[in-house]
Amino acid sequence: MNKITNHLPTAELQALDAAHHMHPFTSDAQLAKRGVRVITGGEGVWLKDSEGNRIIDGMAGLWCVNIGYGRGELADVAARQIRELSYYNTFFMTTHVPAIALAAKLAELAPGDLNHVFFASSGSEANDTNIRLVRRYWDIKGQPERRVIIARKNGYHGSTMGGGSLGGMPYIHAAGGKIDGIEHIGQPNWWAEGGDMTPEDFGLMRARELEEKILEIGADKVGAFIGEAVQGAGGVIVPPSTYWPEIQRICDKYGILLIVDEVITGFGRTGNWFGSQTFGIRPHIMTIAKGLSSGYQPIGGSIVCDEIAHVIGSADDDFNHGYTYSGHPVASAVALENLRILEEEGIVDHVRDVAHPYLAERWHALADHPMVGETSLVGLMGSLQLTPNKATRAKFAAKPGRIGYMTRERCFANNLIMRHVYERMIISPPLVITPEEIDVLIARATQSLDEAYKQVKAEGLWQEA
Repeated sequence: MNKITNHLPTAELQALDAAHHMHPFTSDAQLAKRGVRVITGGEGVWLKDSEGNRIIDGMAGLWCVNIGYGRGELADVAARQIRELSYYNTFFMTTHVPAIALAAKLAELAPGDLNHVFFASSGSEANDTNIRLVRRYWDIKGQPERRVIIARKNGYHGSTMGGGSLGGMPYIHAAGGKIDGIEHIGQPNWWAEGGDMTPEDFGLMRARELEEKILEIGADKVGAFIGEAVQGAGGVIVPPSTYWPEIQRICDKYGILLIVDEVITGFGRTGNWFGSQTFGIRPHIMTIAKGLSSGYQPIGGSIVCDEIAHVIGSADDDFNHGYTYSGHPVASAVALENLRILEEEGIVDHVRDVAHPYLAERWHALADHPMVGETSLVGLMGSLQLTPNKATRAKFAAKPGRIGYMTRERCFANNLIMRHVYERMIISPPLVITPEEIDVLIARATQSLDEAYKQVKAEGLWQEA
């Protein structure tokens, strides 16, 4: 076989990919129809593919490339660390400097008394860790029956057995079941499920489902509640203003642990270092990944409050949990450099003071498009709800996701990466995006919406369910 490089013809690369590469969350049959897109380079908010197209990445990879592509500083740090200490584990009463430094830095950045970090290689692994942390905590406290963790329908916490069980997506549960002791309540999606209620009343109603579920199960059996500050993979569902304060009140009232999944919302995405700060949440555990290294290395973790860390640390026996790559020295060193760049270059301030205000002006103007019923935006994560009737918040009569998929395909054709979740179009661009690049993103999004609207009309799909 010839050496495989970016310079091979696209068709040859596609054939090799089809023959040997199993893709996540992908139908091979659908992939065979359209052909895989081969990405060969990236700089800032831009990607290049094997056909020479220059693509604006409205999704920052998978919500993760916060500082943008092509930052050579991170490559230099990784090379230095590989030469100095390429790997060692943190088992057996051992540590190394990059893990120490990163844990200390995260304790400095995290709000409240979140001062302790258990490292993983991804958000999925970190959420698996959280299950064990919760159950071990209550076991040491003499309440081992408090095993149940309550989560939300349409929430996403990864695709491992633990993370997938915490998530509330039926198609993930159908791919292999879920573990015991996980219960789900409704999501705070006012557009789809709020009916005639105001967003504020709906937010309270959905939050109070937590209290109802606690009482149904028994407060002495519930260990924790987990939720994303903003549901990301579920469609960028921004909760009503009343939602998180009521969730906090209920967790406090019943003494259950509150886990906020910040895998997407952490490290500047919402205009603060963490989404918990944006929404005024006081978590006991915070899940982190993605923006921690801007995707340059696989790393994640659980930032844990003093109480939990001290209780688990007080036990005579081990906390029997961990990963080969927990606190990997190269990943830790790269994450530290990523945090330095975010901090010293004022990128979180840029999101709050420059990029978000300008994107908000341009993004919310898309509500005038005939196919857009709602625009949502927090920091630099946003969604467009597609509908055939804005006034009634109607769904399309077509198969769920068909209109969104058509719109996504038009985005791809126009060299814009914008995802769809059923009939919601979502973005999460690199945090370094400039106003000029936002103009390009909006222009291409508008063109794609126009083309999809014409296609929907032409195919007779402009019908309400």
